[in-house]
Amino acid sequence: MKIYTRTGDQGETGLLGGVRVPKSNLVIGACGELDETNCQIGLARSHGLIDSVDVVLAAIQKDLFVLGSQVADCLSEKPARAATFADDRITQLEKHIDDFESELEPMDAFILPGGCQAGAQLHVARTVCRRAERTLVELKENLKANEEVPKCVMYLNRLSDLLFVMARYINHVNKSPETKWLPGKSEG
Repeated sequence: MKIYTRTGDQGETGLLGGVRVPKSNLVIGACGELDETNCQIGLARSHGLIDSVDVVLAAIQKDLFVLGSQVADCLSEKPARAATFADDRITQLEKHIDDFESELEPMDAFILPGGCQAGAQLHVARTVCRRAERTLVELKENLKANEEVPKCVMYLNRLSDLLFVMARYINHVNKSPETKWLPGKSEG
């Protein structure tokens, strides 16, 4: 199979179910942001994370492919070609949040994104995930999309929380201190 098809040369692309849309379509934007989130997580994983974090992120990358297929199928008249999204995945994300957070000091202030390279990269992944979530909310509000889109929104909401906690956890494990943001206290 060739990587290029030439079918998108005029600015359109195909979704699951055969629907053709302009590449500027909100569904395409949402799929792209899910892909970008996945790539940012892959980049974080390339920094040599500890196994307990890396295994969770590997499963999340697979989940993001499922979410992408759900979004790509959301305009089909007969949705069914997309991969199935397991309802318990959101609960599993919550369990991971609780597990990693139990190892951390409670937050008493906002923290500045940063820390070690892997921690900082997880913060970037979190912000990209939040953007994908906002686009999916817009998709849900503006298009007649199937019922899977709200589940995708919930998943991304939990995922961004998990990425934040993982960033803190990785910084903790690497003894990279967090910088608190305190209103009215500027330094520099």
